[in-house]
Amino acid sequence: MANFSKSNVPQFAVDVYQNEYLPDGGREVNAIVTVTATGGGTIGSAVAAPHLYSPGQGPSAAVALLVDCSGSMDYPPTKMRNARDATSAAIDTLRDGVHFTVVAGTHVAKEVYPGGGRLAVADATTREQAKQALRRLSAGGGTAIGTWLRLADRLLSTADVAIRHGILLTDGRNEHESPEDLRAALDACAGRFTCDARGVGTDWEVKEVTGIASALLGTADIVADPAGLAADFTRMMETAMGKEVADVALRLWTPVGTTVRFVKQVAPTVEELTGRRAEAGPRAGDYPTGSWGDESRDYHVCVEVPAAGLGQEMLAARVSLVIPEPDGSVQNLGAQGLVRAVWTDDMAASTSINPQVAHYTGQAELAQAIQQGLDLRKAGDIDGATAKLGRAVQLAGASGNADTAKLLAKVVDVVDAAAGTVRLKAKVEEADEMTLETRSTKTVRVKK
Repeated sequence: MANFSKSNVPQFAVDVYQNEYLPDGGREVNAIVTVTATGGGTIGSAVAAPHLYSPGQGPSAAVALLVDCSGSMDYPPTKMRNARDATSAAIDTLRDGVHFTVVAGTHVAKEVYPGGGRLAVADATTREQAKQALRRLSAGGGTAIGTWLRLADRLLSTADVAIRHGILLTDGRNEHESPEDLRAALDACAGRFTCDARGVGTDWEVKEVTGIASALLGTADIVADPAGLAADFTRMMETAMGKEVADVALRLWTPVGTTVRFVKQVAPTVEELTGRRAEAGPRAGDYPTGSWGDESRDYHVCVEVPAAGLGQEMLAARVSLVIPEPDGSVQNLGAQGLVRAVWTDDMAASTSINPQVAHYTGQAELAQAIQQGLDLRKAGDIDGATAKLGRAVQLAGASGNADTAKLLAKVVDVVDAAAGTVRLKAKVEEADEMTLETRSTKTVRVKK
């Protein structure tokens, strides 16, 4: 393994927030782990390998733009034009030297540019050629997103780069392949590239689009008005160009007798990671976090420790950041945090809930309450939907999640936010309901 200068590597830091005190017989330990990466956006990254980094330009990257060209993109006709314009804007945002491709997605996947199973390298000439190729795009055919992702994977894998990323746009349901086919494609692509997914208009399935982004560790959102696509694609590409390190894993080591209850990302969005654990040696497991630029994220770690007597203490878990290599070796990013357990008969100490843990427990419940409430509303269970969405309003208000509170107010009439008393609106715009569902997992950071 190569040695790297620390001046070229984004610096990672881990902070742990918890109440380590447990009552006599207590076994559950909760902690919020804040991971922060700094310096990468200005000094670049050589984490992956020296030949994957160009000084002054950031890490090498490959990007696939996957554009829905199914028949429904012609209704209204401006939708296809907006999609072409948005893809052009994203291409303009590519750094010089970044490898890229454009794929048209219908019931099959076709290379739009550069073609021939290759990737282009971004410069003034290739950007212009790609935009010329986009002008020939037209709508027609079905939707089979798994085929788009598999083609993107094949193309991205041809580049020896540090960062591989996809941007996927769809306006409809994945009607021309089975859910099992899409799941198989996601399983095949997971860990090979990250992907942001966007639904345009209101005829797509929220759970499909958010499921794609979740599986591929990207973001999901709705662009209800196609006119907003260009600005959204530009922001997505700017963020992708700011990524410095790929394939970072949160490594959790626990002592003998300790069980991991769950690991989940809780900011900037709620993302369940427990089932994605990859074993990493005795009593250690890696949880994928995807690509990083200059940013900070929060994770909720919950472990169950063996019972111990008053006055005893133990290390309940050790958190570190690593990049696992295909050959089984690992790059350690040099940051770690410790989760502790101390047994006490001080009732005030052992019953106190850490503010960060309390905040994010509420944010996770908020996301779940919104999703359950909307599902019940669609199923016609008015009382159940009212109760769940009322609880969501209460949680959004208590945690200061103003953006989610505004989205909820388009679906329910709020009678008493603090008490969670609401009435379902008789008429709800489909775009408002889909926006609430798509953004339900977005959280606000706790005020530390």
